[in-house]
Parts: sequence; structure tokens; C-alpha cells
Amino acid sequence: MSFFTLYGVNHLGISEADGARLLGQLSLLFVIFSLPAGYIGAKIGRRKTIMVGIVIMAICVASMFFLPVSTLTILLTTLPVLGKIPVIGIILMVAGISWACINVNSLPMVVDMTQPERVGTYTGLYYLFSTLAAILGPIFYGYIIQFSGGAYSLLMIISPIFFAMALISISGVVKGEAQ
Repeated sequence: MSFFTLYGVNHLGISEADGARLLGQLSLLFVIFSLPAGYIGAKIGRRKTIMVGIVIMAICVASMFFLPVSTLTILLTTLPVLGKIPVIGIILMVAGISWACINVNSLPMVVDMTQPERVGTYTGLYYLFSTLAAILGPIFYGYIIQFSGGAYSLLMIISPIFFAMALISISGVVKGEAQ
């Protein structure tokens, strides 16, 4: 997300405002889908919901690498609140829904893995690692962009590799489902 507006400007050829608006579409669908994502996690299981979210998110991100810019930027419609909706906007909205499935179910899963007296410690560990990823991710991607000579599209093929690692990690989790 840190480099998305630059990806929009340098790879898609759109304005900074349009790049930020597209990212806003992802965020809006994340917020709208937060409650349904929690409900789905309770119905089919948090782990399964997170795994489905990871797979769909990886597909969305990889599609932004493989689809040509001319396809990604095709304007499909314009809606009140959301503004212009190009093909990449739909992809990002699906990614926002997927991100809600992942994010909304993660902390409750971590909290339910421990005893009540250790909830603070486990919550601290959750935020430690998620914040560490938020700090190191942009640095790592910055190096990739720098060493590739400004190939912002590479972000969209490297990210699914990390989603695959997340999928492998979550597949080994056996605790943390809603009681």
C-alpha cells in the first residue's frame, strides 16, 4: 500500500489523486466487509476464512502484474462516493474484501490461542510482528524498486510470494477458532 500511488503514476500512468482514490476503494470495501468477514470467520472457521482471503488477495495482486495496463485502466463505470471504477478498481475492491477476511479474523485467533492472563502478551506479539512487517515491507520494496530501475510492477509479483508464505504459516495453525 505504501507504494501504490507511485505504482499508479509510474506504471499505470494515472494521476496521484486517481491512485489515492483507487486505494480508497480498497479501504472502503475493507471497512464495509469487516462485519461480514467476522461473521464468515465464525461460520466456516477463522483459519479457513483467513486462508481463502490470502489466496484471493494473492490472485488480485498477481493479476495487477499480469494484466496489461491498457486492461487495468479500462473505465467500467462511475459511481457517487467511489468515483471512477476502472478494472483495477474492481480488483482492488475484491482485495479489500479479502484483506478484511484476513485482518478481522487474525487478532481474535491469536487471542483465543492463549489463557486470559496472557492475552496482553499475545496481543503485544501480534502488534509487534504486524508493525514490524509494516516498517520493513516498504523498505524491502523500496530496494526492489531502486535496484530494478523503477519497475513498480514488480511489487505485484513479489507480494504473492509473501502471501504464499503466509498461507503456509496459517496452514500449520491448529488453535484459535471461535468457541
